[in-house]
Amino acid sequence: MRIVSTNVYGGPNQYALFPVIRHTIDLGVLEDRPTATLAGFADGLVAALPGLARHGCSYREPGGFIRRMTEDDGTWMGHVWEHVALEIQGIAGNEVTFGKTRSTGRARGEYDMIYQFRTAEVGLAAGALGLRLLHSLFPPDVRARIAADSPDSDPDDAPGAEEAFDWETERDAFIRLAQRHALGPSTQALVDAAEARGIPWLRLNGQSLVQLGHGRYQKRVQATVTSETRHIAVEVASDKEETRSVLAALGLPVPRQERIYTEDGAVEAAEEIGYPVVTKPLNANHGRGISIRLTTPEQVRAGFQAARQHGTGRAVLVESFVTGFDHRMLVVNNELVAVAKRIPGHVTGDGEHTVEDLVAILNADPRRGVGHEKPLTQIAFDDQAERLLEAAGYTRATVLASGETLFLRSTANLSTGGTAVDLTDVVHPDNREMAVRAVRAVGLDVGGVDFLTDDVSRSYKDVGGAIVEVNAAPGFRMHVAPSEGTPRDVAGPVMDMLFPRGSRARIPIVAVTGTNGKTTTTRMVAHVLQLAGHVPGMTSTDGVFIDGRL
Repeated sequence: MRIVSTNVYGGPNQYALFPVIRHTIDLGVLEDRPTATLAGFADGLVAALPGLARHGCSYREPGGFIRRMTEDDGTWMGHVWEHVALEIQGIAGNEVTFGKTRSTGRARGEYDMIYQFRTAEVGLAAGALGLRLLHSLFPPDVRARIAADSPDSDPDDAPGAEEAFDWETERDAFIRLAQRHALGPSTQALVDAAEARGIPWLRLNGQSLVQLGHGRYQKRVQATVTSETRHIAVEVASDKEETRSVLAALGLPVPRQERIYTEDGAVEAAEEIGYPVVTKPLNANHGRGISIRLTTPEQVRAGFQAARQHGTGRAVLVESFVTGFDHRMLVVNNELVAVAKRIPGHVTGDGEHTVEDLVAILNADPRRGVGHEKPLTQIAFDDQAERLLEAAGYTRATVLASGETLFLRSTANLSTGGTAVDLTDVVHPDNREMAVRAVRAVGLDVGGVDFLTDDVSRSYKDVGGAIVEVNAAPGFRMHVAPSEGTPRDVAGPVMDMLFPRGSRARIPIVAVTGTNGKTTTTRMVAHVLQLAGHVPGMTSTDGVFIDGRL
């Protein structure tokens, strides 16, 4: 079997109203060997991809596809390949269901195999991996005949290559590839909200730059930065010293802070502010380089070096340590839409397992992954974890008492292993107003306020607290999938801001088909629209035109 040609359709097409890949394939000698004639093939395929048992196929019920493969003569290999390409994408988290395979009618054994994809690179890789898997499962006599009839085939696709084919290794490599190409949780939440509102979207690069809407109505997002986010607001938010200055001028609660450039300067600033203190880079994110509750000059010097390592400049901030729980308050379009209490990565003892064992058990939670791939992030034994262990007088081999909590992170960011508890419904009105004022002062359309307080349900005017950061491009993960509490639709308000009710997201399209006169008719329609004051885009065999310009 081989792929003759490939087309990737990124939008509505003649096969479906969503993206699909079309492989024109040549079954070769497999045209004479439907699945029921291949001993052990179906069992081997289902063993490799158990999810195929759920495919309904033409029977429209679980197990339908297995029946197609095993009953009567079975089904042809192009049809099987289509299902395999869909299922391989599914095991990597790209849920897709549409596919069909039809003879081209041009040559014996030649078919158009069409299947849905969410990310083109992943869809294409699934098709290629599916071909290798199928080749590896053919009976020896079929492999020998294919080898005899295809002496010039690609060695990677040759049936003889199954001896070097390790399905589990290949599958895991594919899953990692899919994760690299997947949208981040925040961007995916925005895309899901757009789809729910019927707003078309298009990924513009390999990262998180996404176009929402068509033509003159389009907006763009990159993670949670939108085309409406002001550059100067992002610059202010990135400069933590400038942010504090802006908020302090409004009378909002902020810690004392000094900018320094040397270790000795950091120690002097800490002694002037008063221990304990916090050191952080002037500009960084995701909690990188932040050291908290520093009580000695030696700790301040170490914190200074950590901040220098993760910052983009020479400056480091030393600020007063504010007690309280870390709360992320998300403001969209001048409205507080979600609040989550973030708890630093930690383990809780059971009197039996070591700290290292407890971390392994915690990381085995299916909700935890590497980076942002899952709702929670695994905890690693890095320098910060080792420092906190040493400060507590413990090692990895220590067995914690039952119920004892050991924090392995000093900051509560989810990206470093923290957890989140939704508290949106209990926020005090004063704290709600404070968060909105802070984000408005910085000038962000979407902003996250990091607020430390013992109880967010009580006013900061009564119980104290301080804003320690205002973040541009705040992550949505903790609100969309909190560890505890109610998930919040935080992407919906962003869509409502970008596309207010009644506004347009799509450009009307006129499609002209026929035998002769298509281009002339298309030009006439575009000309009429232009005379009516519109700006038409037109494509034909003459080229692509915008407002009459080639």
